[in-house]
Amino acid sequence: MTANHNGIQAKLKSGEMLARFGLDAQAVDEPAVMRSVGEILNAVGEDPGREGLLDTPRRVAKAYQELLGGYTVDPAKLLNNAIFDIDCDDMIIVSNVEFYSLCEHHMLPFIGHAHVAYMPNEKVIGLSKIPRIIDMFSLRLQVQERLTRQIAEFLVEVIEPRGVAVVMTGRHMCSTIRGVKKHDSVMTTSAMLGVFRDNQDTRNEFLMHIARTAKR
Repeated sequence: MTANHNGIQAKLKSGEMLARFGLDAQAVDEPAVMRSVGEILNAVGEDPGREGLLDTPRRVAKAYQELLGGYTVDPAKLLNNAIFDIDCDDMIIVSNVEFYSLCEHHMLPFIGHAHVAYMPNEKVIGLSKIPRIIDMFSLRLQVQERLTRQIAEFLVEVIEPRGVAVVMTGRHMCSTIRGVKKHDSVMTTSAMLGVFRDNQDTRNEFLMHIARTAKR
């Protein structure tokens, strides 16, 4: 392992880095979730003892462990040294990465696609790691604006590129099955850092690419 990789590993394991990106939380307390779900079932007028609901608290606790697993990801293990020194300065784009998350306001899902680009500065990241980074930040209670920014800022920290761009489109259940009930509404958020913010031609190249390939 090179000194550069040692430095990246140390950064990923630092308490400051883990706290900044919300990766220092405790795992889901399944017994506590089960007790709470039982109380909710009672509160909404259901009978937690009826056959169809007997195992619901356990199922919900298991589901939350999966849906909120992003809080306890070890970023060093996630990246697994898949950062490579390479002489490349062309834009790298990963498009149409599916994601799902839970809205922190109503704990209802929002689902969509992420599009990520970066301009390397002597380092590139393994292709499979970008979807894993997206999952690390989406599998938690979120708002789409923060989720978009966290993905971009994390990439800046680990590969120090000349720029990062992230665009996310999401359909939010909190506005499609409740509230305004607008079933076809789509939210788009973006984070443009470095040359993507400063250089309009670079930004437009990325935006034109995702316009051609984006799924709705």
